[in-house]
Amino acid sequence: MPRKTIKRIVPAPESLRNNKKLGILGSLLHDPNLFHINRRSAAGAFAIGLFVAFLPIPSQMIVAAILAGVARVNLPLSVALVWISNPITMPPMFYFAYKVGVWTTGATEHNFSFELSWEWLKSSVVHLGPAFLAGCLICGVVFGLIGYFGIRMLWRWSVVNEWQKRQLREAVKTDRVRY
Repeated sequence: MPRKTIKRIVPAPESLRNNKKLGILGSLLHDPNLFHINRRSAAGAFAIGLFVAFLPIPSQMIVAAILAGVARVNLPLSVALVWISNPITMPPMFYFAYKVGVWTTGATEHNFSFELSWEWLKSSVVHLGPAFLAGCLICGVVFGLIGYFGIRMLWRWSVVNEWQKRQLREAVKTDRVRY
């Protein structure tokens, strides 16, 4: 069942409350609804986590935590999902977002080679920035919606599957009593 899997992955509420970096959230961390796992909370956390993972900003975890608090969805799950965009996955994710931005805005695609310098960053923001930011927002919304509806469907399938198994067990038990 998704609830058991999520509980195994997500850190305990006490460890998050004691984290100094999350201290800016204040009393928000004492809301028990932010740590409750149900279909609505998990689906909302997936939507927020996947959306924020595509935002090209620092401190994505803090943004995800704040959005989870405002939306009152599972905070640890939304913060953990931000780590989909890590140093290994970030280049392909952001390149894909740039391609989506170029395709949707109709901007001209610029060939570029990455340099680790302020000059390169300043010049590339002018040429690549609008398409890149549009692509990041579009990908964030699309993947957030896919995550939201995907978790809702997975949760429903899991509940129906467990219900059918229980019905089958009860039917077998009833047949044994008759004989």
